[in-house]
Amino acid sequence: MSDCLFCRIVAGEVPATVVAETERTVAFRDVAPQAPTHVLVVPRDHHAHAAACAAPDPGLLADLLVAAADVARAEGLEGGYRLLTNTGPDAGQTVHHLHVHVLGGRALGALG
Repeated sequence: MSDCLFCRIVAGEVPATVVAETERTVAFRDVAPQAPTHVLVVPRDHHAHAAACAAPDPGLLADLLVAAADVARAEGLEGGYRLLTNTGPDAGQTVHHLHVHVLGGRALGALG
């Protein structure tokens, strides 16, 4: 989608600090980090959110989680990390392209 920021990052049209790539995913640093380590893992194909790809391509969700775990390991997050995905504006999703946040590098408080 030409108007999707993450599609444009995947296509190389918008610069990003890419930390990992697979055949189906791209991982890059968040421009507004919420933790010392904040990496976004996105599918190369556009899906608005997790629910939008669950039925048509459930393997993609597995690929995203494997890629996120690989990023966490490469970033040295042995003490733990949080994986987060938002679905819809009420959940705080601002870019409507499925993405998994990998957050870590400090103790993360409980979600309330």
